[in-house]
Amino acid sequence: MKKQDISENLANRVYLAIGSNLGNKISNIEIAKAELENYKIKILKSSSNYICDSWPDPSMPNYINIIIKIKTNLAPLELLKICHLIELKLGRVRSKKNAPRTCDIDIIDYDKKILNQKNNQLILPHPRMSKRNFVLLPLFELDKSWKHPKSKINIVNLINALPVKDLRSIKQI
Repeated sequence: MKKQDISENLANRVYLAIGSNLGNKISNIEIAKAELENYKIKILKSSSNYICDSWPDPSMPNYINIIIKIKTNLAPLELLKICHLIELKLGRVRSKKNAPRTCDIDIIDYDKKILNQKNNQLILPHPRMSKRNFVLLPLFELDKSWKHPKSKINIVNLINALPVKDLRSIKQI
């Protein structure tokens, strides 16, 4: 039996959302996953790909989204910086809010921590995750017993609270 490294026991379990609605969307997501591993971030599980309307403007190109479960020793802000570097490497241009992008990586749940930075640089858990079909459905695929760290509402109830049109506008591919 392989002895576990002590730092491995201290690693944080984190859920990240990765999405793309420009270029080769699936390839962008796979490159983002590989880049995370280049930073010694261990991917434990990955959801299926989900296609859904662009939010909040469905006239924009459709998104492909996934959720991944990772293990990392990085602090939340360090992880956020790496996510932003990967987005940049994949050609993301930060223009207006919710503009189409080659890659978007969000920290959804960082080991159940609740964090609200004064400058809003990072809020944990992700403040709008419980209203987003493209987060909740792939997260449910990975962890059917997950509960929102702040509200303690389980994922099934969060999904059931989504509008029917949101549930109909997303498909696992």
